[in-house]
Amino acid sequence: MIEKPITCACFEVTQPVGSFYMARISYRDLIEITYVDVRRIEKEVRDVERILGIQRPLSPKRVREIGDYVNTMDANFPTSIILSIDSFDEVDKELQNIRYDKGSGKLQIRRDKRVAKVLDGQHRIEGLNHLDPKNEPFDLPVTIFVDADIEQQALIFATINKTQTKVNKSLVYDLFELAKNRSPEKTCHNIAIVLDRKEGSPFQHKIKILGAADDSTRETLTQATFVEALLKYISGQPMKDRDFLKRNPGKKLPDIGAEEKNRLFLFDWFRNEDDAKIAKLLLNYFSAVQNCWPTAWNANVDYGLVLNRTTGFLALMKYLKDACSELKIEPAIPSQEQFAKLFSKVKLKDQDFTKEKFIPGTTGQRNLYLQICSDTGVPKSS
Repeated sequence: MIEKPITCACFEVTQPVGSFYMARISYRDLIEITYVDVRRIEKEVRDVERILGIQRPLSPKRVREIGDYVNTMDANFPTSIILSIDSFDEVDKELQNIRYDKGSGKLQIRRDKRVAKVLDGQHRIEGLNHLDPKNEPFDLPVTIFVDADIEQQALIFATINKTQTKVNKSLVYDLFELAKNRSPEKTCHNIAIVLDRKEGSPFQHKIKILGAADDSTRETLTQATFVEALLKYISGQPMKDRDFLKRNPGKKLPDIGAEEKNRLFLFDWFRNEDDAKIAKLLLNYFSAVQNCWPTAWNANVDYGLVLNRTTGFLALMKYLKDACSELKIEPAIPSQEQFAKLFSKVKLKDQDFTKEKFIPGTTGQRNLYLQICSDTGVPKSS
């Protein structure tokens, strides 16, 4: 008999690696029985080193993100948590950890903290520690390998993580268009599409929709770069804001304090569904950029200039907040001419926006941003 068992329905699966079991287990039960064997070095007698464990160290940032996610209306983990369980306890060989009854299709697992080793899913399990009880029940699909040796465990872990393909972030943002409810991501996506398609827009045909260029010489920005740069001025917690709007159709987001509004200076427009104002602001601002440096802004990729690429765009987006603080966005949106007056003070010429002067990456972005602030006399953001 197994002491204090977790009992769950399951079915046996046979593949070339052997047989394993697929079951449904509540998150509470899963937290009780799982542990993680982190990759590490241990010293034995005479300082001989042994490399143990197979998992990556836990990422606190990832756990926090999942902790927020599991409390949203859209929370779901449809893919399996993968566990390895030995039939008997490694210390007390009489103590049975797991038993499968083929007749009833039931699996019994001993309720003890070090019964099930996590091969895949440690961040999901840890994140579920933050689940609000009002959002229960939360069951998880679980795949269980029984008596897998350390080589098999390592191969399972390596195969899962090696074959996973990272989803293109531009595709992720593009899919927000299909959502019925408003969200910060959907607004930013829609503005990117409008500015890319609008005749005469400084972004016309410059944004790689879905992250892949149709015209690799003209499209200098990814959709993800555009969306993420704008998103940080609209919402401090996009996932929570999206969840609120989905749970409360027709309601506005709760207001935020003055200090936070200083950072999220476009929040009020988003909250009041004035998305057109956000688009107009960007249109005026980047039209001024285009008119001040037409050669650099309209240059194709092979020219080697960075103003209309990630380096220049992110520096300009950082300066946008400072420029709007200087010119004020209420009661009227700053005009293209007002922005142009600021940019006319910048000493840089079209031919100065080179990769050599502004190295691609955060250093080049910051150097360009600081020069624009210095030349225009506008205080830089903290």
